Amino acid sequence: MAREGKYVYCIIAGNEGRNFGPIGIGKRGDIVSTIGFNDISAVISSSLVTKYVIDTENLTAHEKVIEEVMKDYTVLPVRFCTIANSAEEVRTFLRRRYGEFKGMLRDMANKVELGLKGRWTDMRKIFAEIAIQDPQVKERKRMAEEQTGGHDTGEKIALGRAVKASLEEKKANEGDQVLNQFKRVALDIRRNDLVGDDMFLNAVFLIDRTREKQFDYLVEDMAEKYKEQAHFKYVGPAPPFNFVNIEMKW
Repeated sequence: MAREGKYVYCIIAGNEGRNFGPIGIGKRGDIVSTIGFNDISAVISSSLVTKYVIDTENLTAHEKVIEEVMKDYTVLPVRFCTIANSAEEVRTFLRRRYGEFKGMLRDMANKVELGLKGRWTDMRKIFAEIAIQDPQVKERKRMAEEQTGGHDTGEKIALGRAVKASLEEKKANEGDQVLNQFKRVALDIRRNDLVGDDMFLNAVFLIDRTREKQFDYLVEDMAEKYKEQAHFKYVGPAPPFNFVNIEMKW
């Protein structure tokens, strides 16, 4: 039988003792509260000491707690499925890394994460542009068409690789052009993996809250500029999941 422990969501400033309600991970209705040391605290809930499956339900539960805490505090997110054996173990961890966490909380004060994804809306047009603009693709296409009436498998494979390489380069260039528009308002930018042929941008931005409206206007301008060729998905503000991910080793 699994024993009870303390699931840790994030680190915050302050040690006043908070109750965030029965929103803990695990669908048991566990109360999310705080355990403090000096003037910092860990946000925790009771939990079985177990390995939570990395799925949408559990990840959402983990993130929603941090988002709720973020309404009132600067948060330092802790890695998913971090479970201490006891409250005292959490306090010991806070004490051991107190100076580090104080510095990180100062650095992240008034900061939020915003996400932006961009997808082309007409891939036929994109592939047509590649066929016209990339010399290697043009040559491979010509060779594939000439070889035995276009039935040479080797040439087709080579053409496919050339198209893929050209598409990846086009994605990178398009993504760079978009990101350049946001560099003056972002404190940090991280690029995440692209999913699908049509996605050319998947980035997250760390910004000061005072510049959020300015960022919004830039997204609106970008959507207008690309309205004939791409659409954007804009999410946030969110906790700095991509810029802080504390690993707790007991």
